[in-house]
Amino acid sequence: MAIIGVPLGGTFVKVYFSHGKESGPWGTKIRFLADIAEEMGCQVESIDYSATQDPEERVALLKETLPADEPEIILVGSSMGGYVSLVAAMEYDVKGVFLLAPAVYMPNYYQQDYPVNCAVSCVHGWQDEIIPVENVLRFAKAQSASLHLVPGDHRLNDSLDLISPIFKQFLYSCLTDKI
Repeated sequence: MAIIGVPLGGTFVKVYFSHGKESGPWGTKIRFLADIAEEMGCQVESIDYSATQDPEERVALLKETLPADEPEIILVGSSMGGYVSLVAAMEYDVKGVFLLAPAVYMPNYYQQDYPVNCAVSCVHGWQDEIIPVENVLRFAKAQSASLHLVPGDHRLNDSLDLISPIFKQFLYSCLTDKI
């Protein structure tokens, strides 16, 4: 792919990963997707949220981490990290948000509407036992987001072969501004 290792506009696109409630910054999914992002010429960072399980504290941590003047950012979030990425994207100019089993429309989460102004792609497992598929359908419809429903549970680890081309296409679209 021609874009590998090529900075866009003189800077590299940076991908920020946000893990879920009970996982870590370099779990199976994030390491898998980070490898793809690096192969496509992106810089990657994965935030460690393990000090708190409060979604709003995690949002604050991500917002503290994001550079205020960097327009070449893509956010990737899994489960609670999807919520965190969406809420941060409401305040930052990001190129896109890629979500895995995002915790949208969950009880006791402060934000219940997600008006982001960028490309959004979402992958969710039909058999997700944590986040109801109906929540993600509602979100995708409200946001006009790309939605990919795949066989799999909340962890999606058994669906990485299906997620790989979806993530590559999303990154390619963001990197080439063909969204």
